[in-house]
Amino acid sequence: MGAGASAEEKHSRELEKKLKEDADKDARTVKLLLLGAGESGKSTIVKQMKIIHKDGYSLEECLEFIAIIYSNTLQSIMAIVKAMNTLNITYGEAAQQDNARKLMHLADTIEEGTMPKELSDIILQLWKDTGIQACFERASEYQLNDSAGYYLNDLERLIQPGYVPTEQDVLRSRVKTTGIIETQFSFKDLNFRMFDVGGQRSERKKWIHCFEGVTCIIFIAALSAYDMVLVEDDEVVRLHNHYCSTVTHTILFICLFKNRMHENVFLEKIKKAHLSMCFPEYDGPNTYEDAGNYIKVQFLDLNMRRDIKEIYSHMTCATDTENVKFVFDAVTDIIIKENLKDCGLF
Repeated sequence: MGAGASAEEKHSRELEKKLKEDADKDARTVKLLLLGAGESGKSTIVKQMKIIHKDGYSLEECLEFIAIIYSNTLQSIMAIVKAMNTLNITYGEAAQQDNARKLMHLADTIEEGTMPKELSDIILQLWKDTGIQACFERASEYQLNDSAGYYLNDLERLIQPGYVPTEQDVLRSRVKTTGIIETQFSFKDLNFRMFDVGGQRSERKKWIHCFEGVTCIIFIAALSAYDMVLVEDDEVVRLHNHYCSTVTHTILFICLFKNRMHENVFLEKIKKAHLSMCFPEYDGPNTYEDAGNYIKVQFLDLNMRRDIKEIYSHMTCATDTENVKFVFDAVTDIIIKENLKDCGLF
């Protein structure tokens, strides 16, 4: 009997130890959910977490982005060429009209993700054209990849033999998110699980389970898209409204410029079209600071439970690693503070 009791006690202690370890691990696990409209910067934030809190991108991983970068570059110049007709802009040199036709033909015949010399030569010539540049300056009037200028200005570097994408090249690349992307990393003695459900937004039943046990929702918006409408936006706004008014966990709202072009587009837009065109009740100055803060307040005002939960906001640039690092450090401190509050220790 004594030996049997001793074995049971040992097993019980081991079980208690295991349960305590699991409980401690769960207590240190932070589940983050990224929400926001398409092309708001969610995927860029996920890439930044890999750079900042993991090992970054290996040489092999960087090389895998070459095809994406070339495809982004080609799609960008094609979008500008198409907009030339839509906006009725004349090419600076008549010869560039022929180049535009050649561009469209090559785009249909080359292997996707490649950049043969004939194609890069045409793109370089088109990009120098004054008409193309005038069309690019009006990018707010049509849909254009926000990294278009970055890649097109640097195309000569991108086509050099032995080209290896830099971290900035990788951050600015754009590929449509498909499925649910989970990124895990550790920071400040916490284990983070970050979910981007951008590629599954239309199939709610496939991703709604991601909301279970969420510690924090990070809602991302691009201020430069204040006057744009996407098919998916209604669903995003409904989710934002719902969780602002019902959830009990922390909500972080990030007003986001994916990069400096977004800032420039926003500045250009408010110069041409007063914010009151989209927000009739706005009667403040049409400046970057005032208009930006007003849009931010529109989101913060959706919080119907501000007596018990605060929505924290940050304005950042998703392609600026140091800036994102600083903001995420502040985000983590907020999460720690909220957890301490929930435990009655703050």
